[in-house]
Amino acid sequence: MDILNKIQQNLTVPKSQYNKFGNYSYRSCEDILEAVKPLLGDAVLTISDEIVQVGERYYVKAAVTLKQDKDVYVSVSAFAREALTKKGMDESQITGAASSYARKYALNGLFCIDDTKDADHATDEKPKAAAAPKAKAKPKPDGKAVMEIIDQAFFEFTTINKDALAEGFEFNKDKFIIAIKKEFGRLPADTTKKAEAVKVICEKLKPADGIIEIKENQDA
Repeated sequence: MDILNKIQQNLTVPKSQYNKFGNYSYRSCEDILEAVKPLLGDAVLTISDEIVQVGERYYVKAAVTLKQDKDVYVSVSAFAREALTKKGMDESQITGAASSYARKYALNGLFCIDDTKDADHATDEKPKAAAAPKAKAKPKPDGKAVMEIIDQAFFEFTTINKDALAEGFEFNKDKFIIAIKKEFGRLPADTTKKAEAVKVICEKLKPADGIIEIKENQDA
């Protein structure tokens, strides 16, 4: 799909928003849409939401579809869980926030937008301070045992979240490992509690965490 390749190569969306409370820069769904519109040409980009229930929790599933003509399209979905409560927000605002989050990560996946820090944010000293505990010397875990945990967690995660995939897409194990590092700051360290580690990983990670591998739709 030529238009998708063109957009992925040329789209740049800097993190122009700033969260003073959390002291970090970020990009919004609106930033991505504003940047991609000039690159669409004759292609059509659509976004839709639906509410899905998983167990006792509700998720917003956002689907982003890029369509070049009636038979050539690529679609990516992402999920965001609604918080039970959030200070300063009513129920409709909570749903809206979850929708924006899911839409942003679906767009990230479709257009291959990475989530690394901006160059002007890399010199921020406060995020470095948060990483200070990593400097403590700890015994290295058994590499083989760590991979066993990751393999089992990946299997259970893909089984639980198989309905999150649109046709022609799959979960990527390398991105799964990256998501673990991002969520927990490291790979599992205590390999003596395999079942507990697998359970925690599957509970914390979400399909919206950039784990879906995008494949080009080959239908013509």
